[in-house]
Amino acid sequence: MSAAGGPRHVAVVGAGPAGLAAARAAAEAGARVTLLDAADQTGGQYWRHPAEPLDHLAPDDLSVQHGWRTYRALDDAVRTHPRVDVVTGAQVWAAEQHDDGQRLHVLVGLPDDLDREALTLAPDAVVVATGAHDRTLPFPGWDLPGVTTAGAAQALVKGDRVAVGDRVVVAGAGPFLLPVAATLAARGTSVVEVLEASSARALARGWLTSPWRLSGSTAKLTELAGYAATHVRHRIPYRIGSAVVAAHGTTHVEAVTIARLDAGWAPVPGTERTLEVDAVCVSHGFTPRLEIAIALGTRITPSRFVSVDDRQRTSSPGVWAAGETTGIGGVDAALAEGWLAGHDAAGGDPATPDARRAVKRRRATREVAARLARAHGIRPGWVSWLRDDTIVCRCEEVTAGRLRETVALTASTDPVSVKLTSRAGLGICQGRMCSPAVSALLGAPGALEARPVVTPVRLGDLARAGSPPPTSRTTTSPGTRPGDEHPTPERKDTP
Repeated sequence: MSAAGGPRHVAVVGAGPAGLAAARAAAEAGARVTLLDAADQTGGQYWRHPAEPLDHLAPDDLSVQHGWRTYRALDDAVRTHPRVDVVTGAQVWAAEQHDDGQRLHVLVGLPDDLDREALTLAPDAVVVATGAHDRTLPFPGWDLPGVTTAGAAQALVKGDRVAVGDRVVVAGAGPFLLPVAATLAARGTSVVEVLEASSARALARGWLTSPWRLSGSTAKLTELAGYAATHVRHRIPYRIGSAVVAAHGTTHVEAVTIARLDAGWAPVPGTERTLEVDAVCVSHGFTPRLEIAIALGTRITPSRFVSVDDRQRTSSPGVWAAGETTGIGGVDAALAEGWLAGHDAAGGDPATPDARRAVKRRRATREVAARLARAHGIRPGWVSWLRDDTIVCRCEEVTAGRLRETVALTASTDPVSVKLTSRAGLGICQGRMCSPAVSALLGAPGALEARPVVTPVRLGDLARAGSPPPTSRTTTSPGTRPGDEHPTPERKDTP
């Protein structure tokens, strides 16, 4: 129960697998739920799909979706539940932790609208399920048109039915490369090669040691086997210990340089070869979206994830976290963690059979997450790919040479100091893409995710947020009387 006497109000930020699972579990445990997502539809990056009604999707669209039945069940459950409000197109631009709880400041509407509605939430509990995005290591030419993240390439196929090119190389590290290549091949793209940076020894150490510990993750292994079968069917070469170390072209990608890597991911001299392609899809794992979690005062681990306990509670009272913000473990981990976070945030009993089953599922997925890190974790030798003129921060066009010069002149490797001096991380993305690379080059843990304004907003939006106009909506904890602030958003989105 909330302090006001009504059901607890749980705000879930992010409507991907973890967020959907959290919203459903919180509602079923008796809470009133507000589910927020910046996109115009639920599903997150994993269940990205075309904008038309779900029932109208063609077989080709469904063929590139994974776990679609699970998504439909979750989406239907939250949208039809009487205590759940789904607010899409809702950008949380600031989050605050006060003595009496949290405040979430939200702008609802299209990002380029001049009159987005301002919404303020003061829930009893917040579940942060903001997910992650591709981590891409910079290399010469990575700013050419035709170089995309692997996640972006997959999203274009799933959401817009667009292939990034005709001849594509998929490169980076991690099993995510397999479904991306399979998705592209299903759309008729010629996937010339898939390049895994980790060595055979690292892969064996990560995946083949004590294989019985993976007995709880047979579904994930079966899924990977299916992707491998697709590679065999389309005759896609899969090369271990190799990477794209440069892209070439004038107005777009025309070719790439591929090199063998040693165990530390440094290119082996004399192994370079050139491959003609018109697109490159790269992903070296994922980096979590930490801005909201940091704004709410949660503790961040040295590996740059939100620290949670066995009930998904963070170090900040009233704040839970789930999914890729707590560790990269895949969709099964996100679903289990989301359910636990939502159930506990709503005040649910941790001893119920459903809760025990969720704990068991999470335990199995954590084994997979640990093996992912061992097998595909980034090695420091990648920095030798970079020339002094290689752009690291694409927004501000800051090169690796400029970063090294800044460190030499200031005698400081503090990320914030280097950011202010070199302008790396000060562009429109606010360091979302470059901060891991900048931190790695500096040899210092990243600190560029701490931003009071989570995402760029107009000054006019900030002015209206400080003095809400009559059309603004404010949500407080349940129990308000007529004439007080409105207890829920005025609109409940429908499919």
